[in-house]
Order: sequence, then structure tokens, then C-alpha cells
Amino acid sequence: MEGATRRLVLPALVAVLACALASLAGVGVPADAAKDPRLTRPVYVDPAGASAKAAAKDRRFARIGSRGQALWVTDGYPTSSVRRTVEAYAARAQKARRTPLVAVYAIPGRDCGQHSAGGLSPTRYRAWVAQVAAGLKGRSAMVVLEPDAVALMGTCDGQGDRAALLRDAVNRFRAAGAWVYLDAGHSGWLDPAVVADRLVAAGIRNARGFATNVANFRPTAHETAYAGRVLAALRTRGVAGRRYVVDTSRNGSRTPPGAGDFCNPRAARLGRVPAVVDSGGLDAYLWVKRPGESDGPCQGGPSAGRWWPTGALRLLAP
Repeated sequence: MEGATRRLVLPALVAVLACALASLAGVGVPADAAKDPRLTRPVYVDPAGASAKAAAKDRRFARIGSRGQALWVTDGYPTSSVRRTVEAYAARAQKARRTPLVAVYAIPGRDCGQHSAGGLSPTRYRAWVAQVAAGLKGRSAMVVLEPDAVALMGTCDGQGDRAALLRDAVNRFRAAGAWVYLDAGHSGWLDPAVVADRLVAAGIRNARGFATNVANFRPTAHETAYAGRVLAALRTRGVAGRRYVVDTSRNGSRTPPGAGDFCNPRAARLGRVPAVVDSGGLDAYLWVKRPGESDGPCQGGPSAGRWWPTGALRLLAP
């Protein structure tokens, strides 16, 4: 009996030892044996952000300034210095044991000449993206790639080969270790089948997934339902296992703004707080659009991206 016990115990001990050695070597361990930090850590609250600075001076803005939000990296950051800017932000986040969240927004023909018009040339864009990716390398970042770019694909001049540019960006950020979410518009815009076709063309196969409702105001329930339809459409195109995130920064109103009221709408209210979910395809609720920063010179607001106390107080109203 004693010999039989040894025969049972020894293989088990060998197996445990082998697993431990494999773990130390970084091989042979299931990918989900330890959760990725992006599924356990909240998004970084950057004290250099406009809302955090405003909250430090006026506690009325604390509900905004105390929440993690995306750093918007635009063509306002030159290619020569954007890597340093992004790297410094990501390093601060990593030191705080928080997730760096970046919205990349410099695609050629951006916003089709509307309030956030701009963007780089195709050649400059590729070089610029390479520098942004270098700044995020090894930092366990989340990247929301080019809000509106997929939904507006082909609807105006000056875009270059947008699908190819997005594919290149997806691959560069993925190689840097970032989770990439291609922006997929929102539930009130395009048919999920159309969006799925465009996401495939834009490189969704190599991305973590997609983002919905960025800088918009659609109810969360509408967005999760929409995301489910996009996921189903992707599966019929041979793309399974994608994930998604929802921007809830300004979708908390009981009576959301109408379809045409998308620039600093007075009806918008602060939405649910950012949170990791990791369930049913949904990775997280995020504040991608930074609450309190203007959509553009409309409804009394300043230029796009500027901190606007009046607008912030509107979002905080009951």
C-alpha cells in the first residue's frame, strides 16, 4: 500500500514542479492563468488633466476630475515629440498601477471638416503613429483608435487609403503590447453589418476589438445591444472572439439628446463611472471623451478639446 501511495504522489509532485518551472521560464502556462492587469486595474486618473486641475481648485468638479479618462493624442503633438509625451503619461500610469488609456485622433481627413477637422497627411500619419506606439511599448495600455474614422470611411475627400492606414496603426499598437479598439460609431449611426465590413477592412482581426459611443450620448443599454449585433456580424465574417468597450462619459441623461444634437447638447449628463467589466464580450465602461471639454464652438462652448466650466456644470446637473 505504501508503494502504491508513492506511485500516485510522485507523478503529482513532478507535475506541480514542472508547472512551476514552466511559469518561471514563461512557457507552457495558459494565457489566462493570471489575469492581464487591464482586467483588474482602473484607468489612470492623470493629475495633469484639465478636469483634475479644475477639481483641485473647485470641488464641484470632483465627480469628473476624480475619474480615469483618456489622454487624447492628436496632430497637435508633433512627430518629433509625441513619443516623449505619450511615454511620460504611460509611465505615470504604470507607476500608479493603473491602466493608461489613449485615444488616437489624427487620421487624414479627420471629422470630414466638421468641428474637429484636421489630421495628418497619409505619409506623416504612419510615421506619427509609429512614434505613439513606441511611447506605449510595454506599458499595458488601452488604445481607442480614431473616433469616427470607420463610420465616416469614404464619405469625404482627403482620407487617403483609410482602411490601410488603420490596419497599419492596429498592427503597430498591437506590436507595442497595447489593446486596440477600433472605433465603431454608435447605435444610432450605421447598420451593424456595414460597420462589421468596415472593421474587417480596417484590421479588426488583429485588434482587441472595438469601441462604441465615443463622444456621443446614446444610452448604455442601446450600445451594448448594438455591440452584440456587431459581434454577431463579425462572426459571420469569420472574426470571432473580439471584445468591446463603451464610452459612458456623457450618456447619463434620462432624455438623451436628439440625433442631430451632437455638439455640446444641453440635455447631456454625466454617465456611469468607468469600470472594468470583463463579461459577455464587454471589457469595460470607459470615459473616452473627457467630460467638461468642449465639442467645439457651439451652444456657447469654446473650440474643441478646451476645458469648459459651464459645460461641465451642465453635465453634473440632476
